Amino acid sequence: GFVTLYTGSLAYASRLFDDPLYFVKRQGIILAIGLVSLVIFASVSLDFLRTHLSKLVLVTLIMSILPFIPGIGITKNGASRWINLGPMTFQPSELVKMVLVIFLANLFSKKFDRMHEPEVSVYPATIMSFLMISIVYLQDDFSTALFIIVIALIMFFLAGVKIVWFIKLCALSLPFIILMVVTREYRVKRVLSFFHPEHDPLGAGYQVNAALTALSEGGFWGRGLGNGIRKIASIPEVQSDFIFAVWSEEMGFFGVVLYFALLIAFALRGFWIALECEDHFRSLMCFGCVSIIFFQSLVNCGVVVRAFPATGIPLPFFSSGGSSLLITLCLCGLIINVSRWKNKREMDYV
Repeated sequence: GFVTLYTGSLAYASRLFDDPLYFVKRQGIILAIGLVSLVIFASVSLDFLRTHLSKLVLVTLIMSILPFIPGIGITKNGASRWINLGPMTFQPSELVKMVLVIFLANLFSKKFDRMHEPEVSVYPATIMSFLMISIVYLQDDFSTALFIIVIALIMFFLAGVKIVWFIKLCALSLPFIILMVVTREYRVKRVLSFFHPEHDPLGAGYQVNAALTALSEGGFWGRGLGNGIRKIASIPEVQSDFIFAVWSEEMGFFGVVLYFALLIAFALRGFWIALECEDHFRSLMCFGCVSIIFFQSLVNCGVVVRAFPATGIPLPFFSSGGSSLLITLCLCGLIINVSRWKNKREMDYV
C-alpha cells in the first residue's frame, strides 16, 4: 500500500505542492506513529480499556464536535470533517468507527443474557449509534455515516439481537439514508451518474470512468510497478479514494487477484480469531474491527469498478490520509490483542 501510494502520488504532488514526495513523507510519519499505536493497542489490557471506555466515548464525542468550532475545525468544500493539529490534521469520524465498535461490543457482552429486554440492550445501543452517526453526518460526511450504519447493524446482528428488532433497525435506517442522499445535490448527482454514467461523463462520472480505463489498460500482468500513465493527470485525487486504480493499472489482473487473496486471507484469519475467542466482548470487538477493514476495502474497490456510487471511503493501508491509516493500524492492534488473549488462556490451561 505504501509503495502504491509512492508511485501513484508523485505526479499529483509535483503539480500541487511542487514536491513529488509530499504525500509519501506525510504518510510515512503517520505510518511510524501508527505502528507504535498498533503495538500499544496489541499490548494494553482490554479490561483496562473497558474500565475507561466511558472516558474514551466522551473524548470521541468532543473531538467529533471540534470540527464545527472556528479556528480548530477545518472546512473543505463545505464539509467540516477535520481538526487542525498544527502540521497535521485529524478526522474524528475515523475514530468514531473504532470507538462505536468497542462500545457496542462492551454493551452487548454485559447484557448478553438480557438481549430479550430491549430497554437495557437494544435501546441504549441504538441511541449511542444514532448519536455518533448523526454527528458524522452533520460534518457533511455522508459516506462515512452510511458506512458506520452498516457496521452498527453488523454488530447488532452478531450480538444476537432478535431478528424482528434487526428488521426494525434496518427499516428505521432506510428513510434516514434516503433523506441523507436527497438533501445534497452532489449526492443525487453521484447516484444518477452511477445508474446513467453516460449522462455526465465529464462531470460526476469522470473520476470513475477514468479509473475504469486505468483498470482495463492494465491487462493481465499490468504495465509494471511505477509505469502507470493514467495516474499522471487522468484521475483526480488519485492518491486518495481511487488509488486502487493505480495498483490495478500497474499490476494488472494478476495484482488485483493477489490483492483480494491477501484481503480475504486477512479477513478469514481475523474472523477465525474472533470465533475461537471464548470471551464475548473480545469476540464481538474482533468481529467489528475486522469487518471495518474488510468491508471498507470492498466498498472502495467497488466504487472504482462502478459496483457502488462514488463515495469518500478510503482504501485501508493504501489511500493517502493519516487518520484512516492510524485508526486502521489501531484496529489491527486490537485484533492482535484478542489473538494474544486467547493464546494466553490456552498456555495457562496447559
